[in-house]
Amino acid sequence: MIELASKKDVLAKKAASGQIGLHQIDNEAEPDEAVEIRRYAVEKLSGSTLSAIGSVRMDYGAIKGRNAENVIGAVPIPLGVAGPVSVKGSNASGNFYVPMATTEGALIASVSRGSKAITASGGATVRILRDGMTRGPAFVFDSIDDVDRFLKWLPANLDSIRKVAEATTQHGKLESISSYVLGNNVFLRFRYKTGDAMGMNMATVATEAACTAIERGFNGARLVAISGNMCSDKKQSMVNSLEGRGKTVVAEATISDAIMRDVFNSTAQKVHEVNLRKNWAGSARAGSATQFNAHFANVVAAIFAATGQDIAQVVESSSGYTWTEVRGASLYITVTMPSLEVGTVGGGTSLPAQRESLSILGVAGPGNPSGSNAAKLAEIISAAVLAGELNLLAALASRELGRAHQKLGRNKA
Repeated sequence: MIELASKKDVLAKKAASGQIGLHQIDNEAEPDEAVEIRRYAVEKLSGSTLSAIGSVRMDYGAIKGRNAENVIGAVPIPLGVAGPVSVKGSNASGNFYVPMATTEGALIASVSRGSKAITASGGATVRILRDGMTRGPAFVFDSIDDVDRFLKWLPANLDSIRKVAEATTQHGKLESISSYVLGNNVFLRFRYKTGDAMGMNMATVATEAACTAIERGFNGARLVAISGNMCSDKKQSMVNSLEGRGKTVVAEATISDAIMRDVFNSTAQKVHEVNLRKNWAGSARAGSATQFNAHFANVVAAIFAATGQDIAQVVESSSGYTWTEVRGASLYITVTMPSLEVGTVGGGTSLPAQRESLSILGVAGPGNPSGSNAAKLAEIISAAVLAGELNLLAALASRELGRAHQKLGRNKA
């Protein structure tokens, strides 16, 4: 058996010379050892010292084949908690401290101050209006006559297609298939209930099986791609905004004049004006299609990183709309998130630190009934987004944004 130091040198030289790929180091050593050897090889290749990257201890055996490839260590992100925020949802009920992983100073403080006002006002009422993960394959046909025949054939054969799709999964349920035509191209949008999983992989596997059945059952249908971008995954799109993907969530709160002045040193009218002129007029003038909000992405990204969600899905999960009204002297504020994609099982949710973050919210692992934990998480995230929007709009109205970042985000010590 080659000693570790010798093995590191041998494999580093092989990687540097191109004799082996970095991934092949996994074939030469146990997972933890392979990570150390690969990091050493990258140090030699790059001329860098990677001691900080190597200082984070994880179970790399659990990560291998599940979460990442060519692993050389981990990058720690500061984790804080915002809140508590009072949530009155169909699944989440009570006060919650919300874990947020971020490197942006003032963000957690922003959500905390918004949470303070919402909680003092009786809490955020939250409802999930729609729930379903989608996958959108692209088919091509020889003629529009074939397209016309296919659009008649599809609903008549929906039950048999559903049976094939659902045979691939224990928890996935095919709810619907919508069709969209562009010339001789037909884009289908499969929508599934996926329990407590975010469900993208589940939907992909089930849809692949269904598409094979479609090709066999309809002469002339040819699958071009299992994802034809009608899903629409990890991209901004009007189809997600209009029809939803993942969970469509709405949260609302009414903040009294006294709380507006005490917490924010502002008024309902001032905050309302900022929302209309910034989030609506400004976004429209900038050409925004689905982002009529102040900073959904800030809050969503931090919670996603903390709880093991698919980070790239921040793109569509942070699309949405902030609406305000002045009611008497009070501020009514609501956020609408058409495509919030979250899960409490699968993917990064199984990593120890991320699972602990989920446990802070009482949503680690599968819920009872199935899907209730993912729904609870979505409701809490929506309430946190509401808090972040309320605070940022108020900070802009009272011209406090710069001072807050000076104080909390620019420590030069």
